[in-house]
Amino acid sequence: MTPESHSLTGADAMTGPPPGCPAHGRGPGGLHRLYGPEAEDLEGLYEQLREEHGPVAPVLLHDDVPMWIVLGHAENLHLVGTPSHFCRDSRIWTPQIEGMVKPDHPMMPHIAWAPICSYAEGDEHLRLRGAVTGAMSTIDYRSIRRHINRYTQRLVNEFCEQGEAELISQFAEHLPMAIMCEIFGMPEEYNDRLVQATRDLLKGTETANASQAYVMGVLQGLAQRRRKEPADDFASHLVLHPAKLTDDEVTTHIWLVLMAAYEATVNLIGNVLRAVLTNPGFRAQLNGGQMTVPQAVEQSLWDEPPFSTVFAYYAKQDTELGGQRIRKGDGLLFGIAPGNVDPRVRPDLDANMQGNRSHLAFGGGPHECPGQDIARGIADTGVDALLMRLPDVQLDCDEDELEWRHSISSRHLVELPVRFAPKPQQDIMQKPGHAPIPQQRPDWQVSTEAPQQPAPAAAEPQPQPAAVPPPAPAPTPEPVRPMGAWRRFLRWWRGY
Repeated sequence: MTPESHSLTGADAMTGPPPGCPAHGRGPGGLHRLYGPEAEDLEGLYEQLREEHGPVAPVLLHDDVPMWIVLGHAENLHLVGTPSHFCRDSRIWTPQIEGMVKPDHPMMPHIAWAPICSYAEGDEHLRLRGAVTGAMSTIDYRSIRRHINRYTQRLVNEFCEQGEAELISQFAEHLPMAIMCEIFGMPEEYNDRLVQATRDLLKGTETANASQAYVMGVLQGLAQRRRKEPADDFASHLVLHPAKLTDDEVTTHIWLVLMAAYEATVNLIGNVLRAVLTNPGFRAQLNGGQMTVPQAVEQSLWDEPPFSTVFAYYAKQDTELGGQRIRKGDGLLFGIAPGNVDPRVRPDLDANMQGNRSHLAFGGGPHECPGQDIARGIADTGVDALLMRLPDVQLDCDEDELEWRHSISSRHLVELPVRFAPKPQQDIMQKPGHAPIPQQRPDWQVSTEAPQQPAPAAAEPQPQPAAVPPPAPAPTPEPVRPMGAWRRFLRWWRGY
């Protein structure tokens, strides 16, 4: 008997469409590719897939590896919130078992299993995740906000006198790293080299391996120091947690938190600033008080989430999702960006989403992002502080000139050039502001009457110095009424 071939659609995935079929130009089985020329406009492709297949659609990854992408908001929540049906362990992924996924596959860094909490299940997941969330719970967010304000002051001081800046490389890519170093307990390690190595690692360039070695070396040194000399920081609490993580586990999980929080926050800051600079209505709401910066951050998490998709979830058994038959071992992409614009939850994409945190930007279920409050805090405090320093900041190019680096997993703004009137530097220990505090008058007068003007001096034959008008007589105080018994009782009752 010939065994049934594994396929997302129940048919042979390697069978191409007949000649003349509109599906020509697609991949095997007439499936859309999430790479190459067809995927230059992923947003448009997702909507085409939604129209053709509904909330769950079959697609092809690089090398025409079959995969599902989940497009519906409710279906994505079911995917991440049902660990009995779906997991993140790629070792059960059928295409990988069958040898379709080569070791050098472009998505391998996102897919390869590792002994970390993001991929673990059951008791091991509880142990590792518990250590991470336990260390997170010790973070003093008030103190971190002070650091965000100070680092924002420091970064803005570097370009405020020039009247122009590039806010991605000079601000958005530096602020999250500086704050993460404070949180981890290694502020002295924050420098341009660490920022550049992390950016290089995330881009996957030819020098990415060397950058990975540098970053891991820094984090290994931190784990070893905190094992010997604990302090009140994230790394120390991770080392001392009752889960008893090894040095390798501590290093790996600090790296995991750093990579996820850093890239997400860089993208989030860039997206919020772009919206402020290119959307007059958005900025008017901020300036007019109808929207706070935290609310602007939440709106951005709906419209432009830091990660477009997350690789990946895998079916632990035959099941059904969004009207599609999902077989055991199938892979599914957690579709954050397409899920956020599902017309069933957002029929009007221009509608205000203030106060609504049901977006998919930080995932959900057992693997929901544990550092989402850090990302929100860095973004809303940092953007607010920047706008306080540069209230007149304007985009220094046409909006259609902005460039993006696209991938299946994210959409990263490359540059955000701005201009503004040159500003003086400010003390980094002070709260950010855009104008000095006016000197207070020695005597405050509260009155609804117009101030009296001195009478003009009478004309003299020879010019004389103007006479100083005598001070206005003090108003006669009203006689104090004696307090009755009821008023004396009220004063006693109120503690006066």
